[in-house]
Amino acid sequence: MIQFSEVSKRYPNGRDALRALSFHIDSGELVFLTGHSGAGKSTVLRLIAGIETPTRGQVIVRQQNVGRLARRRLAHYRRGIGVIFQDHKLLQDRTVFDNVALPLFAAGASRTEIGKRVRAALDRVGLLGKERLPPLALSGGEQQRVGIARAVVARPPILLADEPTGNLDPQLSLEIMQLFDDFHRVGVCVLIATHDLALLQHFPARVLTLADGCLATAGR
Repeated sequence: MIQFSEVSKRYPNGRDALRALSFHIDSGELVFLTGHSGAGKSTVLRLIAGIETPTRGQVIVRQQNVGRLARRRLAHYRRGIGVIFQDHKLLQDRTVFDNVALPLFAAGASRTEIGKRVRAALDRVGLLGKERLPPLALSGGEQQRVGIARAVVARPPILLADEPTGNLDPQLSLEIMQLFDDFHRVGVCVLIATHDLALLQHFPARVLTLADGCLATAGR
């Protein structure tokens, strides 16, 4: 599903974010990506999402070489990936419904299909009935759930989460992680970048640990 082969990433300021990084993630697998701040976790996610391109090596996702995708093909490629951010990145002038519906609007889905899928996604994250509220009317945990609903509404086979529990208390963090585990159990490939090692004890998943842009460990 996801394969990094000797991937290096050097930014214009000369910083090497990744150095000859290699790993493989199977279809439907749940994997945690850990490491100190600046270890390269976010860069890995940005490469998979096609936001960045590698300086050297290959990033292969669903049999596609992401670094060589033409610009016109990137939009279609990204429809197969849901991304969840730590700071939600919700549009505060739109309702919960409209925030979740954004990927479907972009894909040209019909109004009937949008309504059906948005309500199904909100139901999955426990927010059905709050679709007409503005994001600011929700708690931090609920806003994160809206971000998750938006990421899964188009039913992508891959979910990427960048520190999704960084601003939440331990109980809410565990609830959010349980949602990701639920998606993994129905066949979605889930990669979560996190520094919260205590949370990982609750989930029997593989852990990739980065150190200075290199793979330090690749197991429990």
